[in-house]
Amino acid sequence: MNSPTPAPVHPAARVAHILMALCLGIMAVAVFFNVVLRYGFGSGIPASEELSRLLFVWMVFIGAAAAYPAGEHMAFTSLAGLLARKPLAFKLLTAVIRVLVMAACAMLGWGAWQQVVVGMDSHSVVLGYPVALLPLPALLCAVAIGVMALVELVRGKPLDLGHGAEVE
Repeated sequence: MNSPTPAPVHPAARVAHILMALCLGIMAVAVFFNVVLRYGFGSGIPASEELSRLLFVWMVFIGAAAAYPAGEHMAFTSLAGLLARKPLAFKLLTAVIRVLVMAACAMLGWGAWQQVVVGMDSHSVVLGYPVALLPLPALLCAVAIGVMALVELVRGKPLDLGHGAEVE
């Protein structure tokens, strides 16, 4: 029996997966040692909570950007599934969806940019990193997903109903 060969992983996706794994690994180690020190020795690592919060935010937005081209974001495909047999309507719906994704990215990016600017002169209490590092991944994620949606729109890439095209 021949097993199907897995699809090649894009280098950017591989980097995203490595960065997410690093964030998760560092968070796990920091929290583990903090818990052991608190319950075992009555002390802790004050920077552990700040570091974990920062890494969690970065991990989430790296994951969101990496999930978009793989079609792993939640999608309600009932309308698209019904229009899949009507090429013109399906193409129009696909374009509308891409434009809506770009609009959502523009709003997220604008709000994140405003928070980055506000946080440039502030520093975290314990670690002292610029607070702008917390909203920065949201800005980068919005730009990345917005650009990917624009490229898909320009190329006329059909909407991927994926995952067996189940109607939800």
